[in-house]
Amino acid sequence: MNYEVLEALRQIAQEKNVNRDLVVETLEVGLISAAKKRFGLGDNVEVTFDNGSGEILVEAIKDVVADDEIEDPGLQMPLSEAQEINPTVEVGTQIREPLPFEAFGRNAIQTAKQVLVQRVREAERDKIHEDYQGRIGEIISGTVQQISRGDILINLGRTEAVVPLKEQIRKERYRQGDPIRAYVVNVLRTAKGPQVLLSRTHPGFLDKLFQLEVPEIYEGTIEVKAVAREPGERAKIAVHSNDARIDPVGACVGMKGSRVQAVVRELSNERIDIVPWSEDEAIFLSRALSPAVVKRVVIDRRERRMSAIVDDDQLSLAIGKSGQNARLAAQLTGWHVDIMHESRFEEQQAERAATAVALSDVPGIGKVMLERLEEAGIQTANALVRLPFDKLLLVPGVGEATGAKMQETAKEIVDARLAAYREEVTKAQAEAAEIAKAEAIEAAKIVAAEAVVTSEADVVSEVSTDTEAVSEDDVQDTIVDESQDTIKDMESEISQADESETQDDKPDSDA
Repeated sequence: MNYEVLEALRQIAQEKNVNRDLVVETLEVGLISAAKKRFGLGDNVEVTFDNGSGEILVEAIKDVVADDEIEDPGLQMPLSEAQEINPTVEVGTQIREPLPFEAFGRNAIQTAKQVLVQRVREAERDKIHEDYQGRIGEIISGTVQQISRGDILINLGRTEAVVPLKEQIRKERYRQGDPIRAYVVNVLRTAKGPQVLLSRTHPGFLDKLFQLEVPEIYEGTIEVKAVAREPGERAKIAVHSNDARIDPVGACVGMKGSRVQAVVRELSNERIDIVPWSEDEAIFLSRALSPAVVKRVVIDRRERRMSAIVDDDQLSLAIGKSGQNARLAAQLTGWHVDIMHESRFEEQQAERAATAVALSDVPGIGKVMLERLEEAGIQTANALVRLPFDKLLLVPGVGEATGAKMQETAKEIVDARLAAYREEVTKAQAEAAEIAKAEAIEAAKIVAAEAVVTSEADVVSEVSTDTEAVSEDDVQDTIVDESQDTIKDMESEISQADESETQDDKPDSDA
């Protein structure tokens, strides 16, 4: 019994983490290749491995022919030689010729070794690829092995992983030997073997970290419905409890914030807002825009757009620094989000109503095409312009040329209508400003005239009680001068106020 062979096969299978039967099969293939090279044989070589004893038998299967009829020694054996192996053999039968290892030679054995090593390496790579392919979407830990051109190479033990520069949190810095955790994004096949792509910026990384820290999420009592991140800066996570007795936000925060703080530390102090999820899109958006207070939400389901109406003092809070709060809310809800104050929303609605163009007003759209567009939910030329081109091509009878022509024509009409409307609005605003200015000046004159009368009465009263005589003309001159100065001051204030009114209001956010 050859225990050494059995032990060697077991060690190879264990070290390379591959199936033992695969190692045996690979060994057989290597020996067949070596036998063909050494003895010039074809496909008539068989290798038999005894799993019990570890014995390996290599045989060449040959046809028995008469001694003077040999044509191919690799496939045929003369009867005289065959009878030395088996005295009962006859011409026309087959015989198995044992091939001793001693006769293989060094080169043939080296060939068998190379085949074995190569096949085992390929099997090991396939096994690693299969294992990590099944771990996509999980968190794995490793040690920083090297930093090359900004990419972090990580030693996982059996293989190598990489965190590309774009998948790293910007303010993080690592050195060789540092431990690191990351999210498995993909597994690639390379010439050097499987390469695991990792990320620390993926939204799934935040989700999995909460699973590790919050048992209720791991058990499924609390669900993470959505995640939005700007890595290293701020994140929002929407959670929902399947048990009415459990507060999802409180469970994620933990006692004195212990659970959420553990996640924050792992993400280099990334601020995390935990939002209660709701089936109602309007309520969900209102919560997603916290800490801002939303007055109401207007939903346009056809364009998948929501408009959040807030008070003027809440506008900057809802938008956030550089629009961050609005962007995260849009990512979290999966909707296009507009944030504006009440007056701006009313202006926008009035503009949409006034500039709406019927599909029938677009040249080139016939009755049949009009019906098809309306069946597809496209009711106006404005909607036709806003519709993505790939979705327009889904309408029956609309090809690329037809669709492009319709959108181009509709856009020209809509733009002209919009420009005319805005010109009218600007003109009306200018006229209103002029009227307001004139009314203010008239009011100022009235106030000044009243001031003149009051001043005249006061001056006359003072003159009558004064011991020195003052002429009536001097009194009148003094009153007129004071009234003129008053009117000039008030006109100056009105002009300054008029100039300030012409400045635009603070712009709204469009996330």
